Amino acid sequence: MKETLTYLFEGNVLSQVKAKEILTELASGKFSEAEMASFLTVYMMRKITPQEILGFREAMLGLAVSVNLNEYSTIDVCGTGGDGKNTFNISTLSAFVLAGAGAKVVKHGNYGLSSPCGSSNIFEYFGYKFSTDNDKLKKELEECGVCYFHAPIFHPAMKNIGPVRKALKVKTFFNMLGPMTNPARPQNQFVGVFSTEAQKLYAEVYQLAGIRHGIAHSLDGYDEISLTGDFRVSSNGKDDLYSPESIGFSKVAPKELHGGNTVEEAADIFLSILEGKGTKTQNDVVITNSAFALACYLPERSIADCIEMAKESLNSGKALKVFKKLFNK
Repeated sequence: MKETLTYLFEGNVLSQVKAKEILTELASGKFSEAEMASFLTVYMMRKITPQEILGFREAMLGLAVSVNLNEYSTIDVCGTGGDGKNTFNISTLSAFVLAGAGAKVVKHGNYGLSSPCGSSNIFEYFGYKFSTDNDKLKKELEECGVCYFHAPIFHPAMKNIGPVRKALKVKTFFNMLGPMTNPARPQNQFVGVFSTEAQKLYAEVYQLAGIRHGIAHSLDGYDEISLTGDFRVSSNGKDDLYSPESIGFSKVAPKELHGGNTVEEAADIFLSILEGKGTKTQNDVVITNSAFALACYLPERSIADCIEMAKESLNSGKALKVFKKLFNK
């Protein structure tokens, strides 16, 4: 570690192979907390490269609990968090809309870190049993169109790094790695990110990894398509700027996206939208994010087609049917 730190302090960057090697050793508990903290601090002082993050991603996936759903064409839809906006659970709702539209969704998530309620809080609240059992996950994917990967039980090696991250109390590159380390290794991924810099990095990483992707960022700071203003979507080498009006929606007020202050409040909002009791703004935002995710999953379809598919899934009750089937409601 001393050699690696000296190398990095001199302004050098790690190769993809070396990045994978060092993070594997880090997660194994080989280094002291002081050494780990020093390593993480390097990437608070300078930008991380796509090759470094690819190496770190490979290390985490190599250490993760193995799951095999490769016979399906799958998609994950998630946000990085970290935007401080406390919106309702848009990506989690989109997972059910996607499944209702016929996609196979392998949702990867965690408890809320920068908001009161993350996707794991929602799944747990409604009675979902977190599991690493491949047969259970496969059955859910086949029968419901969606299954869930609670990150902590799929990434047990991260327990050695957790105390250091907690002690530092600042964002590290692990905040960026989360969405990239779905143990199902989906062939398609739609990710909302918290900054234009993160959007560029994610797009480069997914391009290099050969994963079909859509990376979204709302220019006023949301890690999803918020419809509060213009937003950019990077998709497989293309970078497009949209306004809400350009895709047939109206601009919305930020206060209309509030997600509640407790898990219970967030869950009430979540279920009301699935049950057709959501506000126009809530529905429009879920439909828009779902549509761009569908465009990633079905690249032959236009955005207009995907918007209609998402509307139909939510408004007809197909998304709610998926929810009820998965949670045995």
